[in-house]
Amino acid sequence: MESRILDALGIDPAFIFLFMLVLFIVLFILYVNINIRYNRLKKSYQTFMRGKDGKSLEESMRERFSDAEAVLKFTKQNRQDIREINRRLDSSYQKLGIVKYDAFHEMGGKLSFAIALLNGNDSGWILNAMHSREGCYTYVKEILKGESYVELSEEESEALDQAIFENKYGLNTDEIIEK
Repeated sequence: MESRILDALGIDPAFIFLFMLVLFIVLFILYVNINIRYNRLKKSYQTFMRGKDGKSLEESMRERFSDAEAVLKFTKQNRQDIREINRRLDSSYQKLGIVKYDAFHEMGGKLSFAIALLNGNDSGWILNAMHSREGCYTYVKEILKGESYVELSEEESEALDQAIFENKYGLNTDEIIEK
């Protein structure tokens, strides 16, 4: 088949045929891709709308929003409760240091002790109980921010240092491991 127009332009009809074939293949691939996307969207829509009309869908969305509002309300309340707990925790006794010793060397058995009870601000009390043959003498000294305004004995200072600097209950893990 010969054409005067194509001959005048110098175009071979085979090139036009190949161009049309490539264009047809590209358009077919695009059509398949769009059809797949459409089917996915249609399936998602049908899943979303399954068993619901517009009114029940609106009610469902209102329920979800009210649930979200309830969660936000509980979250705010929990934050306030956590702040209150943290505030109270600072004033509760959470640090402890205990030193047992023999106050009067004739007794033996280390029946005397000094115990330091401190809060998160390193304030609290040191209780010193000194046991002797005649009785037990108990002394309480106030601690403010890790310091006492009354002079501390060696055992009381050690109990205070345990409470402030060492791990819970004054346990020295190095000594435990060596034994």
